[in-house]
Amino acid sequence: MNKIDLDGQIAVVTGGAQGIGLAVAQRLLQSGAKVCLWDRRDDLLAKAVDALGQGASSIAVDISDPAAVQAAADKVQADTGSLDILVNSAGIAGKNAPLDQYEIDEWRRVIEINLNGTFYVNRAVIPGMKARNYGRIVNISSVAGKEGNPNASAYAAAKSGVLGLTKALGKEVAGYDIAVNAVTPATAKTGILDELTPEFIQYMLSRIPRGRFLEVAEAASMIAWIVSRENSFTTASVFDLSGGRTTY
Repeated sequence: MNKIDLDGQIAVVTGGAQGIGLAVAQRLLQSGAKVCLWDRRDDLLAKAVDALGQGASSIAVDISDPAAVQAAADKVQADTGSLDILVNSAGIAGKNAPLDQYEIDEWRRVIEINLNGTFYVNRAVIPGMKARNYGRIVNISSVAGKEGNPNASAYAAAKSGVLGLTKALGKEVAGYDIAVNAVTPATAKTGILDELTPEFIQYMLSRIPRGRFLEVAEAASMIAWIVSRENSFTTASVFDLSGGRTTY
C-alpha cells in the first residue's frame, strides 16, 4: 500500500462508523491525519473509535439536522484549530419500489439524508476552509447518480443531485485551493445492502463488468489521494468507482 502524506491534517468522515466511511477513516489515519467520525449510531461510533485507535474521535450527529451539523463542525474546528478534509459518506439506500408507488415520506427521507445532508455538511465546513485558504472535500455519490436504477428513483435522484452540487461548489471555491470532488461507487458489501431486496442486489451485481462488488479498501485508496495536497488541480469532477459499469 502506498503512503499518502496527510501529516497534520484534520479530517471529518460522515457515516464513518461503518462501511466505506470507516475504511476511509482507517486509510486517512494510516496516512497521518487525525479523523473525527460523524454518525447517528453512538454504539457503532464507540466500536469504530476503539478499533481505529489513536488519532480517531467521534461526534454523534444526524446530517439531516443542519443545526447539529453546524455544531459538530464548530466543535471540530474549536478543538483542533482546523478542518482540512471532509469525506461525506453518510447515506441510505431507501426502499425499492416503482416511482408511481414510491411512498412520499420515504422519498423525502432519502432526499433529506442523501442530498440535503450533503448540502448541510458542505455548507458547514466551507467557511473555515475559505478562511484558511485550503481544503479537500469528497462527496460520495453513486453509479446510480449517473445511470439511475429502476425501482430506486429517490436514491438515484439524490445521488445525481450530489454530483450537481459538487460541480457547482467546486467551481465556487476553486480560487481558495479547495478541491471539491465526488466519487461514484458501484455497490459495495456494506450495511446499505440490508435495505435492498436480493433481486435488486443481484441486478446491480450483474451490471458490473468486473463481476464483483467494490471492496471498501479500494474506495479508501482512491479517496485518500483525492483529499491529499497532491490533488492540487482537479476539482468539480467525478471519479469513477464502478468496476467498468460507467466510463464517463
